[in-house]
Amino acid sequence: MKKTFLTALAFLPLAASAQQTTYTPELLMKLGRLGEMQVSPDRKQVAYTITRYNLSENKGNTDIWVVPVAGGAAKQLTNTSGSESTINWRPDGKLTFLSGEGGSDQLYVMNADGSGKQKLSEFPEEGLSNLKYAPTGKFILYTQDVKTGKSVQDWYPDLPKADAKLIDDLNYRHWNAWDDFKSTHVFFQPIGEDGKPTGYGKDVMPGEKFDAPLAPLGGSEQLAFSPDGYRLAYTSRKLYGKAEAESTNSDIYLYDIREGKTQNLSEGLGGYDIEPSFSPDGSQVAWLSMATPGFESDRNGIVVYDFKTKKREDITKGSEQAAGNIRWSQDGKTIYFVSVLEGTEQLFSIPSKGGKIKQLTKGAQNYNSFELAGNNVAIANKTTQATPADLVRIDLKTGRETTLTSINQQELTGVKTGKSEARWVKTTDGKQMQVYVIYPPDFDASKKYPTLLYCQGGPQSPVTQSWSYRWNFQLLAANGYIVVAPNRRGLPGFGTEWNNSISGDWGGQPIQDYLSAIDAVSQEPYVDKDRRGCVGASYGGYSVYQLAGKHEGRFKTFIAHAGLYNLTSWYPSTEEMFFAKHDMGGAPWDNPLPKSYTDFNPQLFAKNWDTPILVIHGGKDFRVPEGQGMEAFGTAQLRGIPSRFLYFPNEGHWISKPQNAMLWNRVFFDWLARALKPDVQAAK
Repeated sequence: MKKTFLTALAFLPLAASAQQTTYTPELLMKLGRLGEMQVSPDRKQVAYTITRYNLSENKGNTDIWVVPVAGGAAKQLTNTSGSESTINWRPDGKLTFLSGEGGSDQLYVMNADGSGKQKLSEFPEEGLSNLKYAPTGKFILYTQDVKTGKSVQDWYPDLPKADAKLIDDLNYRHWNAWDDFKSTHVFFQPIGEDGKPTGYGKDVMPGEKFDAPLAPLGGSEQLAFSPDGYRLAYTSRKLYGKAEAESTNSDIYLYDIREGKTQNLSEGLGGYDIEPSFSPDGSQVAWLSMATPGFESDRNGIVVYDFKTKKREDITKGSEQAAGNIRWSQDGKTIYFVSVLEGTEQLFSIPSKGGKIKQLTKGAQNYNSFELAGNNVAIANKTTQATPADLVRIDLKTGRETTLTSINQQELTGVKTGKSEARWVKTTDGKQMQVYVIYPPDFDASKKYPTLLYCQGGPQSPVTQSWSYRWNFQLLAANGYIVVAPNRRGLPGFGTEWNNSISGDWGGQPIQDYLSAIDAVSQEPYVDKDRRGCVGASYGGYSVYQLAGKHEGRFKTFIAHAGLYNLTSWYPSTEEMFFAKHDMGGAPWDNPLPKSYTDFNPQLFAKNWDTPILVIHGGKDFRVPEGQGMEAFGTAQLRGIPSRFLYFPNEGHWISKPQNAMLWNRVFFDWLARALKPDVQAAK
């Protein structure tokens, strides 16, 4: 049986049709991807970046575009062999950016129409990142790696070819990279009258073994200049080794350029404090703050610090809304932010002194990020489950939206999409759960369709109107599947209790929520109960492994990407120990033993596995180490269950290289097709 299953799989067709009518992996690869955006000082233009990938070259290239805030034709400003990034408008209305066209990232400037390009810097070849201008234009800040530790060759210089790592402490690897004995530090540097950096960059963290921004995912949003340019705020977790691995306690540090002194503004706050933002007059600074130490998915409140009174206040205290992407109004009286609400991301506001939170937008979309462009005007990055990111202008008084860009108009002309709807399903404990159901293009309710239960990761990343280049609901639907995507227990946007209840209960109510969702949708006559699959990544991959031992015949096939299979072996081998400790309820050697290891460990239920399973894992995934995938695949093989292991030695938790991404999709859909036969069958 196993040989027949895998042999047939190998001969399934891979090529897309020449005429695109629905989403395919090849079409997704052709789409331009919106990146950064910056509004010009006069509020008349928006600069933004678009990245396009070349499958044959296995890489991408990023260019800069501009579009009028009032609307009009977009214009491409750069087209070089090296990618452009880190765009900044100078006070004089010129646009600066980093470009790798000369072999290393250097600072360039050009006019707002793309003319007059000039190279401004000769930074060391290792380059720099996260460059920002002070509002006055007199200083820049940037980040650069500084050597702060010793390698084997540093300890034993007479053994230059020794291929080993000498480890004495935790956090020796993080996400997808080993400790390189360097720390990312913040530098500032004056700008001369000619616009070029003068003198040398000054390290504001000399001798410190800490990173700023937070490694590896933090960026320039965690750095800020005061309006006068003489103070800069940055985010750092000033802990090292085991202490860093066991804590979320990052802080907001204020560096005074004149005095050369650093102050911890969030001292005493135990959770994540990130993304500082100065008020327009520089009298206050706001940031995002989580209250609970060790809980990485706690609600983000907005803390405001007053420099005159030296007091700080969580102006969102008591609210259920979690904030992101905070921006001050021009008069400093209002703070705007993004927040998840019932499977969407909307814009909200709150008085900067505290008060009632106001919802500014509605609708089935995500406003993923935004910048202000004058009084009551915002420019936002918008997505839906059916459309990739574009820029829109939003009237903050009325919520009215105006489209500014159509980045993929040519590629998407004539492409059919399926309907996406949100419905509410009753859970086993009597609560209401939102479930997205996505239908194939040209859906016909008189026919029966294979159906997929999608298990979300995170574990606290919501199912919203986001656009994904891997777990793309429209791509799944285009292959003939109905997709069932529940906002199960543990996801934000439905209140604090719903969000927090997954911690310590991974295999409990959230798994029951998944079964409630698929069972409810399966009551529809167009769902073929004999052709149902279950797929997911990260915590979603854990859910797949868990359901494989508990599904009671519901599913015909499973796919788990980067899933946690054995919690007992995962706990000491992952890297951010605070996450493992908080979400598992403790360690596997604790007494009493947390129920995560006795009741919710997928390995314990593998004795019930009886269904074909595809396991996918990356060799540089240090959040969920590769051994988890190997253990799962080994279990399936040894138990005689049809199975396949797709392994990417040089990928991490995500698959980033274009040809690897294409391979991922082909193997993924081949596996589903063999088990579920996605051709639509007439209802009996």
